[in-house]
Amino acid sequence: MQEPTAGRLSFNNALIMTAFTLVFTALMAGTYLFTHEAIEKNIAEEKLLLINAILPQALYDNALLEDVLALPPTPEIGLDDGGHVWRARRQGEPVALVIEAAAPDGYAGRIDLIVAVAQDGGLLGVRVTQHHETPGLGDYIDPKKDKNKERPWISQFTNRPADLPKETWRVRKDGGEIDSVSGATISARAVTEAVGRVLAYVAQHHERLFAKEPA
Repeated sequence: MQEPTAGRLSFNNALIMTAFTLVFTALMAGTYLFTHEAIEKNIAEEKLLLINAILPQALYDNALLEDVLALPPTPEIGLDDGGHVWRARRQGEPVALVIEAAAPDGYAGRIDLIVAVAQDGGLLGVRVTQHHETPGLGDYIDPKKDKNKERPWISQFTNRPADLPKETWRVRKDGGEIDSVSGATISARAVTEAVGRVLAYVAQHHERLFAKEPA
């Protein structure tokens, strides 16, 4: 029997690799088709759970995640690459919004946030969504990691009235009203001042952010 030439072997190997690639791609595509809806649903549910932690579900009756406004790059609230605003409505009337923001000056870098603001400008609540603060020290800004489960640090931002002086949004060490943990002030300061910037931004752009017509 004639031995296959090197060229023939290379051709056969290329055919095998091509067939393998096609089969693998088809399997991956099939897996995606069968699972992407479930994955997207889980992501949406997790996002809504986080939002509802700062925006009481009883306040609104619209499909919140579908009424979203895309923000362009907005460095004044830390969104160099843009972000999102979810708008809560009740019987068609705007009642609150949840806005993404970021504090660029955490102890270990950027701290991502969502902030819920009522239509009258009052602060409903704040949650940290991503951070790299020191475990066991600065990570108390995240209620899941805060050792004080009865009154987590982040709860100081819950249900604050509108029109508080801007000095409110500083830690007490800097003359404000927000407590911090001794030895880990930088994390608290970054979040607190970022919240103040968000409230100022919402006040400045209130009409557009709380527009009656959905985005």
